[in-house]
Amino acid sequence: MVEKNLLSTKQASDFLGLNDKSLANSRYTGTGMKIPYIKLGNTVRYRRSDLEAYIEQNTFNHTGECKEAS
Repeated sequence: MVEKNLLSTKQASDFLGLNDKSLANSRYTGTGMKIPYIKLGNTVRYRRSDLEAYIEQNTFNHTGECKEAS
């Protein structure tokens, strides 16, 4: 099913509490945050579900868990 609620880079960065340049840099370099995005012509959109999944995958109870996940 295609998700109807697509977010712009600005909306996605606000959702994550990041600078929109951080998402753009990650897309361009392929490093840092690995969040799937959709390219529609010159427009970039993010699925809210992908952003929520990224948050879940990067939620830890203590710093040791973070090191284990790497």
